[in-house]
Amino acid sequence: MITRTEPLCQEQTGQSESWQQALANVIREPRELFELLALDLTQLPAALSAASEFPLMVPRSFVARMEPANWHDPLLQQVLPLGEELGFQPGFSHDPLAEADNNPQPGLIHKYHGRVLLIVSGGCAINCRYCFRRHFPYQANNPSRAQWQQTLDYIASDASISEVILSGGDPLVASDRFLAELVSNIAQIPHVKRLRIHSRLPVVIPQRITDDCLRWLSDSRLQSIMVIHCNHANELDASVQAALAKLTAAGVTLLNQSVLLAGVNDNEAALTTLSETLLEQGVLPYYLHLLDKVQGAAHYEVDESRAKQLVRHLMAHLPGYLVPKLVREDSNQVSKVPISVLL
Repeated sequence: MITRTEPLCQEQTGQSESWQQALANVIREPRELFELLALDLTQLPAALSAASEFPLMVPRSFVARMEPANWHDPLLQQVLPLGEELGFQPGFSHDPLAEADNNPQPGLIHKYHGRVLLIVSGGCAINCRYCFRRHFPYQANNPSRAQWQQTLDYIASDASISEVILSGGDPLVASDRFLAELVSNIAQIPHVKRLRIHSRLPVVIPQRITDDCLRWLSDSRLQSIMVIHCNHANELDASVQAALAKLTAAGVTLLNQSVLLAGVNDNEAALTTLSETLLEQGVLPYYLHLLDKVQGAAHYEVDESRAKQLVRHLMAHLPGYLVPKLVREDSNQVSKVPISVLL
C-alpha cells in the first residue's frame, strides 16, 4: 500500500460528500488530473486527444489513493487517457463480446443459459480505459418504464432464468428508489432465485453503500451477490473496507473480478497482495479476466502464456480459495472460457 506523508484534504478526497455529490464532482478534465497529481504536462496533449475519443472520468477519492508524480501508479494507469488508445488495432473491435447479437430488447442482454443481464444505467462513476463497453450504444439501451415492464415479462416468460444480473455502465449509479422497485418486481418472478450486482462503486465511491442500498439488497427473498471490480490492492483503503463490511453484515455474498492489465497488475506480487487483501476485507477472488479485445485498449494486453505463469505462481503460494479463475470471454461460447494453466 502507498503511504502518504501529506494526506489530501477532505475536499480533495471527497470523503465528506454524499455519494451523489462525489459522483457529480468527479474529475473530467485531463489537465486537472495532471495538476492534482503533479504529472509531466508534456504528456497532456496525448491525454486530451484520447479523452476526446473516450472521456476521462475518475472520482476524487480514487485519485487520493494514487501516488503524486508517479506516472506508473497502478491506479492512475487504469484511468489515464493515453495516446496508445488512438488508431485502429488489428484483432480488436468495438463490440468484442458481440453483445449486439444478444440484445433482444432495450436494456436486456440474454447471452448465457439461466441468467440475463440488465443494463440498469449507462452511467459510471469511473471510466476504466480498458472497458469492453467503451463503445456500447447506451442511448439505445435506456428503457422507459413501459420497456422495463416488457423486460420483466420477458424474464417471467422464461422459466430457465434463475439469476438476474444488474450491470451497466454501473447499476449503483441508479437511485435506491429505482433499484428497490426493480428488485421488488424481479423478486415476484417465482423462478428467479438470485440477484447479482456488478459494480465498481463500492471501490471507487464507497459512500454509495447507504442504509437505503443495504435495505433493498437484504430485504428481498432473492439471494444477493455483489461482484466488485478491483484490480490492485492499492484500491482497497479503509473507506472501501468499511463499505464492504456493511455489505457482508447485510448478508451479501462478495466476490471480486479483476482484469489482467499490463502495467497495473501483471506481476506476482501485485496479484498475491490483491488476493490476500480482498480476503482481509471479506471478498473472495472470483475471476481474473484476460483483456477483452476492445478498440482503444490494446496496450493493456498481457500474453496468455504470461497469464498462465502468473496464476501458477498464485497456485503455488496461496490456498486454492484465493486463486481466481483465469478466464477469457469469447463471443461464440456459452460461458466464460476457463484457461488451463497446467503445464
